Amino acid sequence: MVRRMQLSPECARVLGALVEKGLATPQQYPLTINALQSACNQTSNREPVVSYDEAVVHAALDELKDRKLVRFVLPSHGRSVVRYRQVLNEALGLEAEQCAILAVLLLRGPQTIGELRIRTERMAKFDSLDDMEHQLEFLGSREEPLAHNVGRRPGQKEERWATPLVAADTSVDSGAPPPGGSRATTAPAPVDVTDDLRAELAELRVEVADLRREVQELRESLGG
Repeated sequence: MVRRMQLSPECARVLGALVEKGLATPQQYPLTINALQSACNQTSNREPVVSYDEAVVHAALDELKDRKLVRFVLPSHGRSVVRYRQVLNEALGLEAEQCAILAVLLLRGPQTIGELRIRTERMAKFDSLDDMEHQLEFLGSREEPLAHNVGRRPGQKEERWATPLVAADTSVDSGAPPPGGSRATTAPAPVDVTDDLRAELAELRVEVADLRREVQELRESLGG
């Protein structure tokens, strides 16, 4: 088991993107460097939005490979470029559902249980909010915790969960590029005054989905 692991923001973004794409779009996996760079820099389901160049992604891949969290897939069977796949599940002994949760936490930071359930739905199935909470509690109860409850944000009703795997990002404000001269650029986060409403909408979507399933089960039990 990997112990006392803490990832740089760049490694967290690359690892999270690999996990997400491997679970959500397995037909396009493993990823080429270009596909991985695009996955890191996409504007949807990312917080903050970043603009990594290829050198930054390569550097993160090298570090993740040293940590035995990523494997390089050499060209074969007609493929002409190296591709990359994550092995977080093997390194930490995780199921797909737990990897999906970590992917979203690595890509977006702290979130409520309802937000996590909505944002993981393309990667894994959670039957209920209780199921999601159970998985989070399991991740938090490990000898080396992978998730923890960080409480409510001001004005928000639901508690949020985060992963302690990500180190604080000081490179953006330091003004100095990392070793090798390459630098990851973080785009300014847009001001979003509707964030709390979006969180509540995510919770409502989950509740509606649960109600629909219960109604369908009731209809089936009544023979209709």
